[in-house]
Amino acid sequence: MIEALEARLAKLAALQQTTTYGALARDLAIPGPGAIGKLTAALEVLMDEDAARGLPLRAALCAGRMANGLPAQGFFDKAQALGRFTDTDPQNFVSTERDRLFALYAEN
Repeated sequence: MIEALEARLAKLAALQQTTTYGALARDLAIPGPGAIGKLTAALEVLMDEDAARGLPLRAALCAGRMANGLPAQGFFDKAQALGRFTDTDPQNFVSTERDRLFALYAEN
């Protein structure tokens, strides 16, 4: 599932698009009632990898259904634990991460 997730996020970044967690879970055909939990666990693995490599967080391309276009709170909690989210403005942090992703994937 990680490879499919990476490919889907790369495509979204190249198109300068975001998606909801539910839509992403459906796109990846993650089965069962625990689909969102499985997806967020995989996104956190990618966050670890991205942070270790000094790259923008690909999970920033996800938006919570009721989060006004921002990722769910777990994204911010994980980003803070990784030392990446120290901003008091979540919108600014996510916008910066997304802009970095769009630029990175536009080059490829």
